[in-house]
Amino acid sequence: MSSEVPIPGFAEPYLFIKDTAGLIALVQMGVLEIHPWGARIDRPDRPDRIVFDLDPGEGLDFAAVVAAALEVRERLQGLGLAAFAKTTGGKGMHVVVPMARRHTWPAVKAFAKATAEAMAKDAPERYLTRIAKAERKGRIFIDYLRNDPTSTAVGPYSTRARAGAPVAMPLAWDEVTPKLDPAAFTIASVPRRVARTPDPWAEIDQQASALPR
Repeated sequence: MSSEVPIPGFAEPYLFIKDTAGLIALVQMGVLEIHPWGARIDRPDRPDRIVFDLDPGEGLDFAAVVAAALEVRERLQGLGLAAFAKTTGGKGMHVVVPMARRHTWPAVKAFAKATAEAMAKDAPERYLTRIAKAERKGRIFIDYLRNDPTSTAVGPYSTRARAGAPVAMPLAWDEVTPKLDPAAFTIASVPRRVARTPDPWAEIDQQASALPR
């Protein structure tokens, strides 16, 4: 089921979902979107995920987002880190890094920021890290701000409260191609996919590692 758990340093408790029955309870309450935290309840000060949120500006098609995701993956692999991809149910993508729970939130956020800023420095015509929407036209905002104890990110397989009933879909990297259509993953199509396709994130926890020196 689910229960509310107080978190040190936070005014409001977090809702802790323990099992399938807890997820069903969310559905019964009319919850459409599930945005989990980047840490587990037993060690809230040690995140176990890094999220790079790739948000395209006006004038870009999804192929540009795919190219950005592949570049993030390549940079992370060069540092010895595993990376996993998912659509967000919107116009962007998330690249997610499983982390060993030994680093603080500030350390994880600093790493994500440095990686994003390096990409923006190398290709300022393609990427930026400033949040101002007026600057995003024709470029991709690499949002590293999800890596903070006050932030969340949409969970894999979560439905979205958007037209067409899209789903945030975990993907294998061989699916991340210029032909990828995020609108293809909806509450109508995803159950069939799940029934016939192995979970591409099944081993994400086994690939957790520490930040590079």
